[in-house]
Amino acid sequence: MSDTEGRIPSAGAWQGMMDKVRGQVWPEACLYVVATPIGNLGDLTLRGWQALEQCDIIAAEDTRATRPFLQAWGIQTPLMAAHRHNEAQAASAIIERLAQGQRVALVSDAGAPAVSDPGARVVREVRQAGYRVVPLPGASAVIAALMGSGATSDENPAFAFAGFMPSKAVARRKWLQQWAGLDMPVLMFESPHRLRAAVRDMEQVCGPQRRLTFARELSKRFEQIHTVPLGQAEQWLAEDGHREQGEFVLILHEAPRQEHDAPELDAATERWMSALLEQVSLRDAARIGSQASGVPRDVLYAWGLARQAREDRSGD
Repeated sequence: MSDTEGRIPSAGAWQGMMDKVRGQVWPEACLYVVATPIGNLGDLTLRGWQALEQCDIIAAEDTRATRPFLQAWGIQTPLMAAHRHNEAQAASAIIERLAQGQRVALVSDAGAPAVSDPGARVVREVRQAGYRVVPLPGASAVIAALMGSGATSDENPAFAFAGFMPSKAVARRKWLQQWAGLDMPVLMFESPHRLRAAVRDMEQVCGPQRRLTFARELSKRFEQIHTVPLGQAEQWLAEDGHREQGEFVLILHEAPRQEHDAPELDAATERWMSALLEQVSLRDAARIGSQASGVPRDVLYAWGLARQAREDRSGD
């Protein structure tokens, strides 16, 4: 037996896990909102698989796209359409089925329904009609890009998801000015044929030093995650034609904090904070330091963020 074969769960372990999932509570008259793979078929969760099998019908953004995925997993549940052009009618049809005690699953072409995909209206109307909605988490291009980029931290976990950029240049630059002003990374989608124009507009709005992460073909064979200053982004794309192919999540990183943004502390408090940061998170260091020194917690937190920014720049 090879090392790889030795790591494959035994048939008994697999069956035991499936029995546990099947044995969970699966309420009737319920809408199950199921995240589906964004590229790798193996990313469907066991719970998602069982929900799609046990439901009476699956409402899909595009039945033509969903049917091969269901066939790959051996799921034979019937399909109905629920896309952005018929969402009101689909919601009414789903509510009728729930009134009959049926279980209905809702899926989009890939990833999480109702997150930059159709489905939010269905979810709202089902909840307003008094029926239960159960979200089944799973693959997400937004979360996958964040996980692979290092754009956030536990001290400052905030981020914004802006969806697709406007297609016209003037509207896109105005849109970028709005989002680029946030004190957090901003994730957005863009199509390959507008990618270079979008990168040029981001550099014009944000300047050449602002960092951008390309997250391309996530979970697929040619997945690529690369971070570069905006001033070098277009050149990086031009170095290899493959880099403009596929599906993209772009992460516009938070603007670097300027040195003068850092609040001034007395020498003793700086020593306190420096010692604390070697042992605990910035959030905890600001809390403890405030109790010990009387300096407001938000002032100490801002000082710590500025200190981390200086260290990041020196590390680059």
